[in-house]
Amino acid sequence: MDDLIRKAAVLEEALPYIRRFHGRTVVIKYGGHAMGEGEMAQSFAKNVCLLRFVGINVVVVHGGGPQINKMLERVGIKSVFSGGLRVTDDATMDVVEMVLGGGVNQELVGHICQHGGRAVGLSGKDDRFMRGRRHDKVAARDEQGKSILVDLGRVGEVVHVDATLLRQLIASGFIPVIAPIATDDDGKALNVNADIAAGHIAAALQAAKFVLMTDVEGVKGKDGQLIRSLDAQDVERLISEQVITGGMIPKVQCALEAVNLGVDKVHIIDGRQRHALLLEIFTDQGVGTEIRRSGAR
Repeated sequence: MDDLIRKAAVLEEALPYIRRFHGRTVVIKYGGHAMGEGEMAQSFAKNVCLLRFVGINVVVVHGGGPQINKMLERVGIKSVFSGGLRVTDDATMDVVEMVLGGGVNQELVGHICQHGGRAVGLSGKDDRFMRGRRHDKVAARDEQGKSILVDLGRVGEVVHVDATLLRQLIASGFIPVIAPIATDDDGKALNVNADIAAGHIAAALQAAKFVLMTDVEGVKGKDGQLIRSLDAQDVERLISEQVITGGMIPKVQCALEAVNLGVDKVHIIDGRQRHALLLEIFTDQGVGTEIRRSGAR
């Protein structure tokens, strides 16, 4: 009986959040080890379905770097590097489209549909809803240590997201599952960082929440403890103090750009933790780091 009472208490705690976000949109960037096969992938799909069934609109944007690397190796395409940076040439871009827009995307769609959700897979090329341009050349050093500028090839930056198609799908009860591929002015595909693509999509939809699923708990302070909530000023200070370093810097910068463009809040959570998505959205304490605009609560 005690276990049943605890389960009821969890549902009761979730009620105000279900009421608050009913009819609102949550954009989830799905990546890292959370994208593993088997139980974790099925658990994520169930969590997405639960959100949709309680009246929350869900949009999923996924990555797939490891899967792309495996396919490149399988088909015998050697990665091209310049100044230590990977260059996405035309052959590599073909594989990126095949893996992200095909294999990974459709597998995730299948998982969600298996648990009762109405998922539909697409990329930014569909209806050209995500426009991009080639990334500017990046400063690097060659093997002799000389400064060079590297053309990353078919790597893109998001210029514009037209959310019309996504709104139509959402209004029809679908869960859009999006591969981070944009299209340039000539109609050619561009490989876009999934975090950045998801942030722009969340902003275009004026999402209530943008959730970044990662392989870390969230942002940690000098003492190694998880920081539950940050605003823009906090983030800038922690970067300058070198508390936020390495790969977390582009993630928090992506989060800040999203809130500055109109997303209510961004959450960085550990996708390896079971039900992290539900725990962050439906509980008082949450399990990750919340990032908000300066002055917002």
